[in-house]
Amino acid sequence: MISKAQNFDPIIIPSEQTIDEAARLFLRRTSPFRVFAFYAPMGAGKTTFIKALCRCLHISDVVNSPTFAIINRYGLEEAKGQMVTHIDCYRLKTLEEALSIGMQDYLSGEEYCFIEWPELIEPILDDELTLRIAIEEQPDGSRIVKPYLGAACKKED
Repeated sequence: MISKAQNFDPIIIPSEQTIDEAARLFLRRTSPFRVFAFYAPMGAGKTTFIKALCRCLHISDVVNSPTFAIINRYGLEEAKGQMVTHIDCYRLKTLEEALSIGMQDYLSGEEYCFIEWPELIEPILDDELTLRIAIEEQPDGSRIVKPYLGAACKKED
């Protein structure tokens, strides 16, 4: 069982210029979690933050939202054979569709997995392995990244 990420304060991202610093802090604070489900409205910065996380993990591949591909995999430069999975569930219609493309194979927590629009696949996310993350856009354009443990992310709309 993973030790819960205790004392995880929200991370404020004042601007896109500070996003890599926020991503490094996020990875330090959320260790040993490897599966992250991101909840936020369209345009709140899910993909942008995931790109920053991948830069901090030294991914040399081009990181793009897998909106149409559903799943993108990126190799870690410093760990041969290790991969990072980036999933976008926005275009999925049913849980069965997610299962039919093997999505469950990426949720074991052995490798990093970043999931956008995870609401549809909540039934297959392991509460012990998955950290739910809300990204909230503020009136000044900054973002607040907030973690939640448990079965549902308590999004504030």
